[in-house]
Amino acid sequence: MSAWAGGEFGPGELTCRDLAEIITDYFEGALTPNDRLRFEGHLTECENCTRYVDQLRVTVEVTGRVGEESIPPAVRVELLEAFRGWAAKER
Repeated sequence: MSAWAGGEFGPGELTCRDLAEIITDYFEGALTPNDRLRFEGHLTECENCTRYVDQLRVTVEVTGRVGEESIPPAVRVELLEAFRGWAAKER
């Protein structure tokens, strides 16, 4: 759950950055009713964010069908190394 969950945003419109930070909470149904309305309101006005949400929705749907056993061991190792490298850069 993100830092936004459990509390509402301050007054005003959501920015594209705000939306990107809480998209997981949106998909998980963890936003307050007011924040969900503001999130969806932003989507009615922002074609780029609408596209981003649609792409992420498809990604989640497709990857939900990929089981760990279907990933070749060499690819699994490569993916784990890539994620570890990404996480190290974020710190």
